[in-house]
Amino acid sequence: MLPQELKALEITACKIRMDILTATHAAKCGHPGGSLSAADLFTYLYFHELRVDPKNPQDPDRDRFVLSKGHTAPGLYSALAERGFFPVEDLKTLRRIDSYLQGHPNMNHVPGVDMSTGSLGQGISCACGMAKGGKYLDKDFRVYTLLGDGEIQEGQVWEAMMFASHYHLDNLCVIIDNNGLQIDGAVDKVMSPYPIDEKLKAFGFHVICINGNDMADIDRAMQEAKTVKGQPTAILMKTTKGKGVSYMEGKAEWHGKAPNDEQYELGLAELRSALSELEGK
Repeated sequence: MLPQELKALEITACKIRMDILTATHAAKCGHPGGSLSAADLFTYLYFHELRVDPKNPQDPDRDRFVLSKGHTAPGLYSALAERGFFPVEDLKTLRRIDSYLQGHPNMNHVPGVDMSTGSLGQGISCACGMAKGGKYLDKDFRVYTLLGDGEIQEGQVWEAMMFASHYHLDNLCVIIDNNGLQIDGAVDKVMSPYPIDEKLKAFGFHVICINGNDMADIDRAMQEAKTVKGQPTAILMKTTKGKGVSYMEGKAEWHGKAPNDEQYELGLAELRSALSELEGK
């Protein structure tokens, strides 16, 4: 990827982080921490990797993305809005009773959402079914799914992993956001999933470990994933929860809490400064 392409993606990721803050602040609830940690991934997928068309969101030949950690809907919605699936202004209606932007993704109401998710562990199973269906129909679309590191404590996740390996789903890319924190604290204290990479390998996955807050590293991993044949790929992303907003970074309390007015302005000021720096390079 050319330097100017990387820069453009980093600028978009910064805007998406601003949108995440705006949406959760307006809702006075939501999940900013894990949305911010995955903002670079959302950006890369929707602005570089996925074969999707905002004007034709149900294209049968499109690539699919399943947000298995569905509570980070503010991140997904922000990427979809910036990509043109619906107006950015609608993000301010997040979680309102009359809004189509529910707290968790709903494929029946939100353009661009490929699967309704929220109950942790279930999204990856749906992604596996999509990938298997693509193989059966001899389609060339790819399927991507994003899980949280707390989510992989769910047994259903590993049933899906076994399914993906058994059916040699090389059109499936499983991405794990390893920000190290879940709602109750550090994942290694609640129910340690480590070593995640070795477990994935044992389940038959080609595993790529990266810095998930580095756009160049994400690009390298995605390009490698497309070369893998005969087995599914897992990208294990080491990230920072709350990335981009100093008072949220690395703090479990921001898993499911919205910023108040003062916190919102502080976070937005930090992101505006980061955006100005990126645009000035």
